[in-house]
Amino acid sequence: MTIATILLVAAALAVAGFAIWVRIAPNDAAYWHVDPAAAPDPSTPNFARVDRVTSLAPDQVAAAIASVAEAEGARRVAGDARHGTWIARTRVMGYPDFISIRLQPEGEGTRVLAFSRSRFGHSDMGVNRARLRRWLGALPE
Repeated sequence: MTIATILLVAAALAVAGFAIWVRIAPNDAAYWHVDPAAAPDPSTPNFARVDRVTSLAPDQVAAAIASVAEAEGARRVAGDARHGTWIARTRVMGYPDFISIRLQPEGEGTRVLAFSRSRFGHSDMGVNRARLRRWLGALPE
C-alpha cells in the first residue's frame, strides 16, 4: 500500500469512528438540564436563545411544545413540562442537541425561555435557531 492509501484509510476510519461516537456517547442529563435564563452562553456559536411571551397558559404552551418536539423525534431527558430539557438529534450526522425550556406565568399568558445548544462541533449552521422557530412558531403572541 502507498502512503496516500494508508492516510486515506486512516482518515475514513477516524470519520467513521467519530460518527459512531456522537451517536453512542453517554449524555449526562443533569449536566445539560439548565435554567435558560441563567445559563451562560457557550464559547462557540452553536446555540440559540428565545425569550418571548405568548397569550397561552403554561399548560397549553407545554403541550404544544411537546407535540412538535415529539413529532420531530426529540425526547425529554430531564425536568418536567414547565422546566424541561430535551435531546434532539440532527438529521444527517445524528449530533445531539439539548434544548432547555422554562415556562413562567406572565400576566394571563406565559413567558417562554428557551436555550438550544449543540454538544459537539463549533458551528451548528443555524440548526438550533431553526429548531426553536419550529417548536415555538405556532404559539400566538
